[in-house]
Amino acid sequence: MTEQNGRNVEPCQDLQETWSEICETLRAEIGEASYQSWIKPMRLIGKNGSAVRTGVPTRFMREWIQAHYQDRLSELLDGRGVSGGLDVVIHQEHAPSARPETKPAEARKEDAAPAGPVNGTGIGNGPHADDIGAPLDQRYTFDRFVVGKPNEFAYAAARRVAEAEVVPFNPLFLYGGVGLGKTHLMHAIAWHLRKTRPDRSVIYLSAEKFMYRFVRALREHNTVDFKEQFRSVDVLMVDDVQFISGKESTQEEFFHTFNALVDQGRQIVISADKSPNDLEGMEERLISRLNCGLVADIHATTYELRLGILQAKGEHMGVEVPLKVMEFLAHKITSNVRELEGALNRVVAHHQLVGRDITLETSQDVLHDLLKASERRVTIEEIQKRVSTHFNIRVSDMHSARRARSVARPRQVAMYLSKQLTSRSLPEIGRKFGGRDHTTVMHAVKKVEELREQDSSFNEDVELLRRMLEG
Repeated sequence: MTEQNGRNVEPCQDLQETWSEICETLRAEIGEASYQSWIKPMRLIGKNGSAVRTGVPTRFMREWIQAHYQDRLSELLDGRGVSGGLDVVIHQEHAPSARPETKPAEARKEDAAPAGPVNGTGIGNGPHADDIGAPLDQRYTFDRFVVGKPNEFAYAAARRVAEAEVVPFNPLFLYGGVGLGKTHLMHAIAWHLRKTRPDRSVIYLSAEKFMYRFVRALREHNTVDFKEQFRSVDVLMVDDVQFISGKESTQEEFFHTFNALVDQGRQIVISADKSPNDLEGMEERLISRLNCGLVADIHATTYELRLGILQAKGEHMGVEVPLKVMEFLAHKITSNVRELEGALNRVVAHHQLVGRDITLETSQDVLHDLLKASERRVTIEEIQKRVSTHFNIRVSDMHSARRARSVARPRQVAMYLSKQLTSRSLPEIGRKFGGRDHTTVMHAVKKVEELREQDSSFNEDVELLRRMLEG
C-alpha cells in the first residue's frame, strides 16, 4: 500500500496485474522452490515516485532479492512499460517493531500446520541469527524420523547433541548419500533446540550460502560483521560442506570460524556426502578438524527401514494404503528416501484426485516412469559373470577368441542380455567382449532372438538369467 494525504491506499489494479504477470514469468525462470522462498513473500506496496515499491519481512530476504533478483525484476517491469526500477523495503506490516521475523508472512500462517516446509530461516532466538540462516522444514523433526540399523548411530548422535547441556563432541559430522536423512537430522536438532532452549542462538545454512555471505562481506569490506555473526552463535550447522571443496578463501574463513567456536565451547554440526577423508579439494588441516569430533555414517536403507518409513508416512497422511502396495514400493524404490516418499505421495494423490482405489495395479500404472528409472542398473561385468556360471564356462572365455559352440553360444547370450539390460551402445558392448566389432554384437542379438523363438528350453534359460539379473 502507498500513503497519500495520510491514508493508505492499495496499488492500482493495472500495476497489480502487471506485478502478478512478472512474478509468474520469473517463476518459470527460477523454478518453484526459489519462487516460493523469495518471490512469493514479496508484497506489492505501490509506487515510490517512478519506482515500484515492494515489501518483504526480513533484512536478509531484502538483501538476497537485491543481490539475485532485483535487476531481473526491473527489466521485466521495464519490458511492460513500467520504468523507474524497483525498491525493496522491509515492510512494517510484515515485520514487528523489535526486529525482523524469522519467517516470511506466508510461512507464519503455516505454523499451525507443520505438514509442509517453512519459507523462513531455521534458527533460534540468539543475536544476529534471524537474518542469516536458511529455511527449516517443519516435517523434519525427531519424532518424524524413522530409525533403523542404517541410521540408528547418526540418529542417536544427533539427539545427544540436541539434548546435551554441554557439547558432547565437536563437531558432529554426518555423512551419507543423497536422500538418506542428513538434512532431516540437522533440521531436527534445530527444531529441538528452538523448542527446549530458545535462549540459544542457532544458525543452520548450506555451505553454499556460507560462501555467498563471505564473498559479499569481502566485496562490501564488511568482514568484521560477518565474523561477529558466525562466531557468536551457540550452535552452527553447515549442510553439504563438500560444496566448499577447492574454494581456498572460503575454506580459510570456515577454518577460523570453526576454531573460534570450538575454543568457546560452542557446538558445530556438519553434513557432507562423503567422509572427511574422502572430501577431495579440502585442506588437510580442515579435514583434521572435521575428524576430531564424532563422524557418523548414514548407510543406504534396508528393505525393512524403507517399509517402516512408508508405514509412518501413510499414518501421518491419514490414508489407508494396502500393505502389499507398501511392500512393492519398498522393494522397487531403493535409491533414496525422498524418492520413496514422493512415490507414496503420487499414489495417494491419484487416489484422492481420481477416486480410484489404491491397488498394486493402479500404483504400477501411476508410477510407471519412476519404476522404470529405479530399476537396478545391471553392468556388463555382472552379466558376464552370471552367464558364465550358468553355462559353466570361465569369465575369461567372454573375452577370448575361442569359437567353440560351448563358449560362443553363452557369449552371444551375454551380448544379448547386455543389449537388453544396459544402456551401453553396440560398440561399447563389443569392446567389453574382447574388443569385438559392433556387427558381431548385432549378429549375437539377432541369433539369440531367433533361438528363443525356436527352442523353448533355450528361451527358458535366457528368461531365467534375465530375471536373476534384474532381481
